[in-house]
Amino acid sequence: MELNGRPVGTGELAGLALYGYGHFTTMLVTDLRVRGLDLHMERLSHDCRTLFGTGLDTSRVRELARRSARAHPSPSVVRVTVFDPHMDLGRPAARQTPQILVTTRPAPSTAPAPVRLGTRLFARDTPRVKGTGLFGALYQRRAAQLDGYDDALFMGVDGRVSEGPTWNIGFVDGGGLVWPQAPCLPGVTARLVERAAREIGVPVSTRPIAAAASTRVAGAFTANAATGVRQVSAIDGVHLPQSGLVRRLAAAYTALPGEAL
Repeated sequence: MELNGRPVGTGELAGLALYGYGHFTTMLVTDLRVRGLDLHMERLSHDCRTLFGTGLDTSRVRELARRSARAHPSPSVVRVTVFDPHMDLGRPAARQTPQILVTTRPAPSTAPAPVRLGTRLFARDTPRVKGTGLFGALYQRRAAQLDGYDDALFMGVDGRVSEGPTWNIGFVDGGGLVWPQAPCLPGVTARLVERAAREIGVPVSTRPIAAAASTRVAGAFTANAATGVRQVSAIDGVHLPQSGLVRRLAAAYTALPGEAL
């Protein structure tokens, strides 16, 4: 764990731990290459301006992420968090100087098993920003697991599904890829899956999907940088087909070339 390329002190993390005001992106780094690196940098720049009103030196971000990835076995999961260690709780509108925190963990060594989801009524704050405040999302994940599911699938008060705690959800129906039309984070992996789908000739659309209707599709998957494309085996206890089209999308996503970090 490094802050601006040096070991971070516990005091410097106090503001992040106490207030949770910041943003981040998570990248799977393999041999110092990242799928969708441009999208990760685009996200960091957008979110930095949204939360702190200032630009971000993405060349410096890449340098620090590359430094961290080199120090760990490949592949690894590198998270870049942007926050201000000196943020004033009473004056969050004061001029801030966001800093770059890089943390690294081992990448999953095996493909994850299909996931069982339970729908939960929940919407994240500022869903288009990948913010560090994960309390609500993790609370819903924990509640779903206590109910016997692997993870939570969020739905709004209108009954439409949106996303999960740390992933986007996609559905396959009628030979095409369908994204739910609802407020959610525009995930990098989801955007890459869409890019891969178009390359292999799979139609892509977006439409409202009610929670009840989500169990009447030809298949579903979650999309996340660390786990890639993961089949959904059931929603609210209703089993879903293990779709061949999802497997095609997963293979096409995996085949996308990475960019040099």
